[in-house]
Amino acid sequence: MKQYLDLVSHILETGNEKADRTGTGTISTFGYQMRFDLNEGFPLVTTKKVHLKSVIHELLWFISGDTNIRYLVQNGVRIWNEWPYESFKQHPDYNGETMETFIEKIKTDAAFAENHGDLGPVYGAQWRNFEGKDSSRDQLQWLLDEMRSNPDSRRLILSSWNPPLIDQMALPPCHTLIQFYIQNGTLSCQLYQRSADAFLGVPFNIASYALLTLMVAQVMDLKPGTFIHTLGDAHIYKNHLKQVKTQLERKPYPLPTMRLNPDVKDLFAFTFEDFTLEDYRSHPRIKGKVSV
Repeated sequence: MKQYLDLVSHILETGNEKADRTGTGTISTFGYQMRFDLNEGFPLVTTKKVHLKSVIHELLWFISGDTNIRYLVQNGVRIWNEWPYESFKQHPDYNGETMETFIEKIKTDAAFAENHGDLGPVYGAQWRNFEGKDSSRDQLQWLLDEMRSNPDSRRLILSSWNPPLIDQMALPPCHTLIQFYIQNGTLSCQLYQRSADAFLGVPFNIASYALLTLMVAQVMDLKPGTFIHTLGDAHIYKNHLKQVKTQLERKPYPLPTMRLNPDVKDLFAFTFEDFTLEDYRSHPRIKGKVSV
């Protein structure tokens, strides 16, 4: 996928060394935009294998409003494990459990998961129960209702950034603001991402919000248009430089096709089985350590 390779090339060519919260260090640049015509194929990176199962389950988790990793763990998704584990290690209940033991307890012990598996009011909570001064709002339901009643609105916005609650979140939202746009029977989406981990995070983010656009388009009886991905701090962690350069040496394959179950007309009714990816050909997986 050329747009993604252009991004990492841009960071390497124009970025500067920048310290970060995790202590890993990055090569960073500020302000970048990619555009994906969703009629040209599903924008899933092909220069390394992307774990689409994790993308789908995480998105369904967001849509449901859940903030506890137990659903993810029970479905073999590991992308959020490090944050609650690091928190658990500071808790009096911690008795030297390894990450593997911790995750097994999250998976099999509901009470343990309730106590130690929640991430605070992260994406799902903000999408479905955004707390304001005197009330809360189901932003996602409001968004669908507004699309139906006022498709030309410039306020078709979903926000994950809720300043008073940031300190309660295991990780403040990186993908912070989503705006939808309807024109001539097509639905487009723009994501503003404040912090973009180019190697590990961005391929997931592209696929996730492209998929969300396809899902919303289907339930609104619209055609998919363009996914626009706008990045704030776009960076490559220093421990991912070798992995990124490996990808730049690989030639992208043609994009696959994503099929949604056409019978699903309710955004909240989608299940994992309603998605079929066709003709996905990729280079082998490349491992990289997440910085927490």
